[in-house]
This record gives sequence, C-alpha cells and structure tokens, in this order.
Amino acid sequence: MDLKVVLVVVFLSALAITSTNAFIPSCCISTKTFTRNLLLKVERWERQYGDGICDIDALVLYMKGRRRPVCADPQQFNILKRIQRMQQTKRI
Repeated sequence: MDLKVVLVVVFLSALAITSTNAFIPSCCISTKTFTRNLLLKVERWERQYGDGICDIDALVLYMKGRRRPVCADPQQFNILKRIQRMQQTKRI
C-alpha cells in the first residue's frame, strides 16, 4: 500500500514539473550590440520589456544558423526595422 502511494506521488510530481516548464519564461540577463552584418541574418525578433516578468529591456533575436536566440540592445530596434524594410522591397 505504501509503495503505491509513493509511486503516485512521484508520478504526479513529475507530471507537475514537466507541465509547468512551458510557462517559465526565458529572460535575457544581458544584452550585446551587434554589427549590421549580423543583424542581416535575423529571421525574426521579439521585444522583451523590463516592467513585466523580466528585469531588463532587450530584443530577442532569432538568427539563421543558430539554435538559441541572442539578446540585443533595444536601441538597435530601429536598425532592425530598416533592414526589414530593405529586405521586403528587394523581394518585390
């Protein structure tokens, strides 16, 4: 009887841990400034705001050829917008 209770508790604990991992945010701890050539490799980006769960403002950049995103200085947002506009006009 005690073994069944222990197994149920272990199973429920494992289930709780694996189901909550999807809701744990991954925040940038520090940011870097990237060159224009590296910013050309950005496929998409997201804004991270420091007033919510995360502590600092940052741009989370997803680059070609990289598995993990990198954290950029939020002041580079305007450069990214210009690059995106240039790339869209070239596609037309």
